[in-house]
Amino acid sequence: MTEPVRAAAQPPAVTVIGEALIDLVQLDAPGDYRARPGGSPFNVAIGLARLGHRTALMARLADNTFGRLLRAHAAAERVDLTCAPAAAEPTTLAVVSMDAEGRASYDFYLDGTADWQWTEAETALVPPETAVLHFGSVASWTSPADRHIHSVARRLRAGGTTLISYDPNVRPALLGDPERGRQAVERSVGTAHLVKASREDVEWLYPGTPIEKTAARWLELGALLVVITDGPDGAHVHSGAGSLSRPGRKAAVVDTVGAGDAFTAGLLGALTRHGLHGPRTLAAADPDTLRTAVDDAILVSALTCERLGADPPTALPRPASAARAPLEPTDLTFPDGNRPTGTEGSAPRPTQPTASLTGPTAS
Repeated sequence: MTEPVRAAAQPPAVTVIGEALIDLVQLDAPGDYRARPGGSPFNVAIGLARLGHRTALMARLADNTFGRLLRAHAAAERVDLTCAPAAAEPTTLAVVSMDAEGRASYDFYLDGTADWQWTEAETALVPPETAVLHFGSVASWTSPADRHIHSVARRLRAGGTTLISYDPNVRPALLGDPERGRQAVERSVGTAHLVKASREDVEWLYPGTPIEKTAARWLELGALLVVITDGPDGAHVHSGAGSLSRPGRKAAVVDTVGAGDAFTAGLLGALTRHGLHGPRTLAAADPDTLRTAVDDAILVSALTCERLGADPPTALPRPASAARAPLEPTDLTFPDGNRPTGTEGSAPRPTQPTASLTGPTAS
């Protein structure tokens, strides 16, 4: 009797929900801008897809020139848009300006735009195969989108099997003041298993408070893992078991647009690759695996800084035997065929954590 042919197991699916907007990126000449697809959740979805992960994007995409640009860009990256509603409202715009060190600042044009008009019926369409749900940024604290997105995140967390990831991606000009920001962010932190934020985020939200105390606060609210990025100095990881820090990588910085989103994509991708795509497995993660995952995220983020706008690297095929090996620059390329160069001068990656898990995180 012929053995039945078994279908190959599908890789875990990551669903990203939130805004998809257009970044108008400042060029060299005053008044010259380039329109680029953007928005933190959109960038995370593109980054995950380029790293080879099965990715769905839930974003309200306008039926206008910019909305069609966003939809075409995501589709070309093989992001699943089945649950991305067609919106009647216009596309949100963000005008991006750079300082002398390539750090970005944003002016948003978002009144009445598509990203905030979610309905309960639209957010109910989360793909049933979702193993990881990532949310955050402006849509997570802008009405009426926020309550619908939070409802989905709470429902999936209550189910006990879906890993919930959150990045506040703080925008002070939109949040107004730290007190309002803390209320909005802590509501989301209490819904998430994994929280990633930048040092700038936490220092604005909790002025004068050491980042270790902020991480401890978020763990108390319900997070299992808190990762705080620190620009060129790498990232700091906090869990109920303790903390560790990882060094940054040198990069020939063009700008920092999308760097944090690339880090999130690299981190979620690495955790998924290592089988840490559920609450229980993440809670039981060993320090070496977390170190490797954060190193991958730092590399992906550093390479993105070498490109104009949010343009994360693409993973090259690797042998199945190397699936869980750390990423190296030689494992990555860019859609235009250029290979990474800016990390070649980096210090060798340490073979041991710079700080091993050392016991409970200070409160």
